[in-house]
Amino acid sequence: MTNLAAVMPELERIEVRDVGEPELGPRDAIVRIDAVGVCGSDTAYFTVGYIGDWKVDGPLVLGHECAGEVVAVGSDVTRVAVGDRVAIEPGKPCRDCADCTAGNYHLCARLEFFATPPYDGALVQRVAIDERQLFPIPQGVTLDQAAMCEPLSVGIWACQRAGLRPGDSVRVTGAGPVGILAAQVARAEGASRVIVSDVSEFRLAVAERLGFETERVGEVPEGPGHEDADVLLECSGAPDALAAGLWRLRNGGRAAMVGMPKQSVELPLSRLNVKEISISLVNRYAHTWPTAIALVASGRVDVDAIITHHFTLDETARALMIGREDPNALKAIIHPNQG
Repeated sequence: MTNLAAVMPELERIEVRDVGEPELGPRDAIVRIDAVGVCGSDTAYFTVGYIGDWKVDGPLVLGHECAGEVVAVGSDVTRVAVGDRVAIEPGKPCRDCADCTAGNYHLCARLEFFATPPYDGALVQRVAIDERQLFPIPQGVTLDQAAMCEPLSVGIWACQRAGLRPGDSVRVTGAGPVGILAAQVARAEGASRVIVSDVSEFRLAVAERLGFETERVGEVPEGPGHEDADVLLECSGAPDALAAGLWRLRNGGRAAMVGMPKQSVELPLSRLNVKEISISLVNRYAHTWPTAIALVASGRVDVDAIITHHFTLDETARALMIGREDPNALKAIIHPNQG
């Protein structure tokens, strides 16, 4: 039996090749991967070969937003069984370091994260995964939806890092997949008002269909005297978005920076200091999968709203670029076991 994967042997090229059967450890389950979302990080590795200090230095399998069905389990597995449909948390921490034992396993220096060099990702038909990264999903949740628990987890973690409280007014800058999901999490957690801003009419239209107030960047007043939010969730990565969004915060406002600009960001800290604005950075997530599954299963977050394209494994190269080529693309899903 072949086990096909979409392997990137060099920049901007994908080869579908047999990578052999995964090795089943005592606490591992073999998962047939049915849905893999394309993230901007996948596209960056595909086109330029690095993100920050992580550099591609050999063949790599991309993809970390994933879900599938358990087809085999190791001898010591107790959390999942053959036939379970599972959402997959893509990071495997060491579980022994100071960060892990403190509960901050996402900060583990030895974290093995799907599709982050040198670790292969989920664009493969079958993969062995530690059972502690697998979360069974209820019958009403599809595998496409389960794969979206990963970007949804970023939104959940952003709201936690910003200290969002019921009744807060929230501004979300950037209506990409994470921004739209973060806005929905903020609403589910009791925000009294959520405003979403972007430059794309298509993305703003998606936000409007979900019931959010929207603003087109550059068409609203900014600066002192226009404060209208308690919380800022900066999800665009645009170099000026954080500074502009901070001006819209009231005294004591809190911000979470999700989108990471490629260049340095200048902030007028001496002027923001008098407002006691708090700024938190977001590095992935921790302990979010049960919440993500519950939000999807209850219908309080609509992840289907961001899924715009579907591809087979043979179409991986096209899927990785669709976000840059189609202005009406939000989230592409690749299906490794469909052909």
